[in-house]
Parts: sequence; C-alpha cells; structure tokens
Amino acid sequence: MDDEFRAYENGRSDGIAARRDAGRAEDPAFGRDYRIGFLDGRLEVFRMHAAARKIAEERE
Repeated sequence: MDDEFRAYENGRSDGIAARRDAGRAEDPAFGRDYRIGFLDGRLEVFRMHAAARKIAEERE
C-alpha cells in the first residue's frame, strides 16, 4: 500500500509543478495511482488560481 501512496504523491507533486512523467503514468502497477495524483495536483492549482482571481476581483 505504501507504493500506491508514493505513486499518488509523486503524481500530485508533478501535477502541482505542471510536469508529467510519462514513464510513471504508463507504469502497469502504479500508473493509475500516479495519474490520479497528477490530476488532483492540477485541480489544486486550478482552485488556487480561481481563489486568487476571486480575491483580486473583490478588491477592485
């Protein structure tokens, strides 16, 4: 189970940094966990940008 969490966290970190590792994503054992983590990381960035836009709009 630790390997699944590690793959997820690697994907999440890569998603936040906007750099996808195709090798990890295609890994037959842990690629799914990596891809889910990657998408969660990208969603986190999207939500951060949305929150920043909302704050900026409220201050105008």
